[in-house]
Amino acid sequence: MVRILVVEDDATVRDAVAAYLARAGHDVETAPDGESAVAAFTARPADLVLLDLMLPGLGGLEVTRRLRSMRRDLPLIMVTARSQEHERVQGLQHGADDYVTKPFSLRELELRVRSVLRRATAPPPEVAGVLRDGDLVVDLGARTVTRGGEALSFTARELDLLAWFLQHPGVVWSRDELMREVWGWDVGDASTVTVHVRRVREKVEADPGAPVRLATVFGRGYRWDAAPDGAAAPVASDAAPTTVDADAPVDDAPTTVDADAPVDASLDADAAVDDAPPGPRS
Repeated sequence: MVRILVVEDDATVRDAVAAYLARAGHDVETAPDGESAVAAFTARPADLVLLDLMLPGLGGLEVTRRLRSMRRDLPLIMVTARSQEHERVQGLQHGADDYVTKPFSLRELELRVRSVLRRATAPPPEVAGVLRDGDLVVDLGARTVTRGGEALSFTARELDLLAWFLQHPGVVWSRDELMREVWGWDVGDASTVTVHVRRVREKVEADPGAPVRLATVFGRGYRWDAAPDGAAAPVASDAAPTTVDADAPVDDAPTTVDADAPVDASLDADAAVDDAPPGPRS
């Protein structure tokens, strides 16, 4: 059974989310603040963390940093309010795998959880292959990236995005196309792609501010320009790895958020979880 840690200071939202995820078959633990979340994870590590960005005391970004220091590849979904776009971008920059925006439907949340978990827990293919481009090497089976023999730290999503570009050198991909092909989403915030492209550049470009490998094609999207000594290609297998599409939605259910429906005691899958009125914080 997958263990999920839900970190949310609003008791109504926390209880509704925890109950719904438990009913979906997950082992759920909750924490009302950042300090409690770090302590709970230290005592009993979770398989996935659902983390509200705005927490009393220790904030969501610092919680993310601390949890990542304990487990670099920890699947983490961040919860933000519509007005927190800047913070949401920061969360993605800190390595969050996904996010949901309040108000959200519990059905959408469960789909996001299953999507992230599928990517994190899927076994590598029997013959995964290795992608090479100059001094850059992506081992799809081991899920590692090295440059010049030096190991680089990549989240699962960053690695999949880099792998997609390496498999399609010279092809221009729009943000919507990347969201569909790499994230498996037909609907989503394109800024998610922008943030992940920026993070990949920071790790593979000599000068991320003037990229020469992962180029921006203005008005169209992004393109990977292969190193002069040869384009990237799988060397262990001619088959395209299946890991890139591992987080496609489980079914065709729409992920449109029902922004107006309240959370009720029945834990309706389509009821929206919204921000509760602010109360005193200790």
